[in-house]
Amino acid sequence: MSASLNAAQRARDLDALSESTVDVLVVGGGITGAGVALDAASRGLTVALVEKHDLSFGTSRWSSKLIHGGLRYLAKGDIHLAWESARERAALIGTIAPHLVHPLPFVIPLNDAVPRSLGRLAWMGYEAGDVLRMLSGTSRWVLPRPRRLSIAETLRYVPSVNLAHLHGGLLTWDGQLEDDARLVVGVARTAAEYGARVITYAGATQLRGDGATIVDETSGQALDIRARAVVNATGVWVPELASEIKLRPSKGTHLVLPGASLGYPRAALTVPVPGETNRFVFAMPQPDGLIYLGLTDDPISGPVPDVPFADEADETFLLDAISRALAVPLTPQDVVGSFAGLRPLAAAGAGRTADLSRNHVVHRGSNGVVSVYGGKLTTYRQMAQDTVDAVVNGAAGRLSAAPSPTRKLPLVGAAPLTELVEVAAPARLVRRYGTEAPLVASMAEDDPSLLAPVAPGIPVLGVELAFGIRHEGALSVEDLLARRTRLALAPELAEGARPAAERILERWGAAALV
Repeated sequence: MSASLNAAQRARDLDALSESTVDVLVVGGGITGAGVALDAASRGLTVALVEKHDLSFGTSRWSSKLIHGGLRYLAKGDIHLAWESARERAALIGTIAPHLVHPLPFVIPLNDAVPRSLGRLAWMGYEAGDVLRMLSGTSRWVLPRPRRLSIAETLRYVPSVNLAHLHGGLLTWDGQLEDDARLVVGVARTAAEYGARVITYAGATQLRGDGATIVDETSGQALDIRARAVVNATGVWVPELASEIKLRPSKGTHLVLPGASLGYPRAALTVPVPGETNRFVFAMPQPDGLIYLGLTDDPISGPVPDVPFADEADETFLLDAISRALAVPLTPQDVVGSFAGLRPLAAAGAGRTADLSRNHVVHRGSNGVVSVYGGKLTTYRQMAQDTVDAVVNGAAGRLSAAPSPTRKLPLVGAAPLTELVEVAAPARLVRRYGTEAPLVASMAEDDPSLLAPVAPGIPVLGVELAFGIRHEGALSVEDLLARRTRLALAPELAEGARPAAERILERWGAAALV
């Protein structure tokens, strides 16, 4: 089967669903839903995935872009979740998506912002995390061991820290995603390669144990889909389709900063939140020169918005927290963008959302629909495996499936680093598309200008937009700017690229209908 998603394929898949019954219908096109679709399809089940908006429209694109080894959970005593995170990180960085997951150093500067007692606790956590790294099979050549830094080394990694009272730093390493939305698209396209029908802009209005009613958002036409099992993987919106489930969503906010605001750091600057022993803010450098500063953890109430936003209190909290460690404090004028996501946390009584478990839950409703929620981006694969196991085990013999192969199943474009360095294509494309980079570059065969940036000062190449339309299911300019690229995280960059995106969509959108 083809891994290509486009307008023509979407139309064919919609027609096919109206005339057949699938083994598993997955509702939700974030990382969890895409993971479930891939796990089920790779076991030999027939699968359809429907999503009301675009792939990675919801929480999955608002993460910290980290594939982390679970240090925070280790500090809370949740050994199971910490080990699960370390094990899944090992699979992602080693086999599943080595082109998308890269090592990122994290530095805690030891100055007035970090009490000595907290520094000692952090070092103990780093050493314990390194034990998990070794046990999970991640080589120290991929994620080096933690170590203490001199003053000079600390400043080389994070040059903006306050030199006054600085007596060194602590260094550890973790996994950084090139792009969380790109991971979702990669998982969904790999599911399509295994035969899954992946249909965006098709919202489910009612779920049943034997199917669902969906609405084609592009035409308004309703369609009944028949399925032997149904999975609700809509994240923070799970209760809208399974009213018996209660969640306590929390909002996680990031600010977007230019690299120059922190002296173009080589590591994620890590600063403790005042009065907390296990909460930090992180200023994380990104491959294209921006910095993401996060993270808040605040409860929300009321209706769940499609797109949550950062507010003034979030901005103040993050800027004040990171500035405690800086020579020159940050101000709102340093901020070029922001984003916020909602964590679908399982309701577990009173207390702060920051203290709620990040373990996932698989729930079978009275109508037979299986819902999955909670969890973390890092552990999406395990969530998906557990969900499909529950689907098959609860099918009373109606479904037969092989064991999950996804721990050792590379995504489209994945290859060992020794192979990636040999790929003949621009480095940016290899970093984002892996072994598919030459195919992306080939989109410029009839128009060499597509190998140039879409606008001055913007790193995205025209071929990336064309490839997003032809092979990654992008149907609109917003799909291109907000999810196939992440230019919308900095609105000024998105507006600079919009004319090119409109022009390329007009050209390649017509081609994608063929």
